[in-house]
Amino acid sequence: MMNILSPLFMGLAVFIAVLLAALTQVLPAFNRWGFAVKTDRWLDQMRVYSMLILKYGTAAALLIQVLSGSLFVPEFHAKTALETAALWAAIVFLLIPHRIASKLGALLILFLFVRVTLDAGWFHMLDYGFYVAIAIVLLLEKTKAEQWGFPFLYLGTGLSLCWVAVEKWVFPEMAIDIIRNHGVPTFGFAPEPFVVMAAFIEFVVGYLLVVGILNRLLAFVLTGIFVSTTMLFGMTELIGHFMIHIVLILFIIEGVSFYKPPVKMHQTMLEQMVFVSLNFIFVLGAFVLIYYRFA
Repeated sequence: MMNILSPLFMGLAVFIAVLLAALTQVLPAFNRWGFAVKTDRWLDQMRVYSMLILKYGTAAALLIQVLSGSLFVPEFHAKTALETAALWAAIVFLLIPHRIASKLGALLILFLFVRVTLDAGWFHMLDYGFYVAIAIVLLLEKTKAEQWGFPFLYLGTGLSLCWVAVEKWVFPEMAIDIIRNHGVPTFGFAPEPFVVMAAFIEFVVGYLLVVGILNRLLAFVLTGIFVSTTMLFGMTELIGHFMIHIVLILFIIEGVSFYKPPVKMHQTMLEQMVFVSLNFIFVLGAFVLIYYRFA
């Protein structure tokens, strides 16, 4: 823990808390610009395709996995004929344009996720909790609770990103080895501090998803980052992150207007700034302590 809570870590935590407080006021001003307003209007018209993108995007991600012999991520494999059959069945059901078929596909995704979790352990599978969120969105389609579907997707993806980020602080050696073995550009920084900063970026994005500050611009920037990593690491990265690409495309289309994010619970500028900054420190500390305790 002493190695994690370095002066660099604590300094970045305070700096980002202040930056996020300012972000709550800067982003709304940016969204009022003419170009941003026109872009938002065009993207609003694309929302009718969100569910289709989710269904077919998930089917494409599962197809890439089954053809590569993996299950959810490259390091997991379908070990039985039942798992392979369930994976193919989920793909077929998701391609059928009917809500019942989509729900059956979602149930198969949950079944496979539980199977992998029993084998790999819940601690590791929290990295991929967004698959559970995707299944929930599909199950809630065309029900009275449908409006809660995409908030679950935001929450599940945000928490997954935060969890993966903490892994880089607790076990930095894995990320450092990747940087050295693949020649990842560090922009002049040594690998050790670069990993700390990269993990903060990932954690902040996950946090912004949960509190409802991540707007379409930030989702677009993050999509660009994931595309660049895919180009760097090739097929392995494509298998692991293809579903993330689909989710981020949905975030670009949806924005955050379909539900009231936590930050909107506070009306005044000062209340929003204090909530976002202090809550960030609290969430950061909680994630680090929980991960460290069970690592």
